[in-house]
Amino acid sequence: MANPKYAEATRPVPQATEVGTLNDGTKIMKRAPRIRSCGLKDEKGKLCAGHLKRWYFFGGELKDRFGAQAEIYRCEKCKSIYLPNEEEEPRSGTLCW
Repeated sequence: MANPKYAEATRPVPQATEVGTLNDGTKIMKRAPRIRSCGLKDEKGKLCAGHLKRWYFFGGELKDRFGAQAEIYRCEKCKSIYLPNEEEEPRSGTLCW
């Protein structure tokens, strides 16, 4: 009997899509829904899997492209830039207690 925990997925797994690159070669990606870690692979095919952290103090090139108040995330490991997904609610609001 096959273990259902390791069964093949019936729905497609959402993937981040590449939007472009910066002048220094950093990739800009569009986040997939509910993604929390980087899904890029290196030259050897190893998954990065670094956490995506909200990035507030980004440089002038990103400010020119997306605005000074843009919601931008950066991988803590490979430093790739991620933009939020349009299907999700923005996470830039103030927390209410």
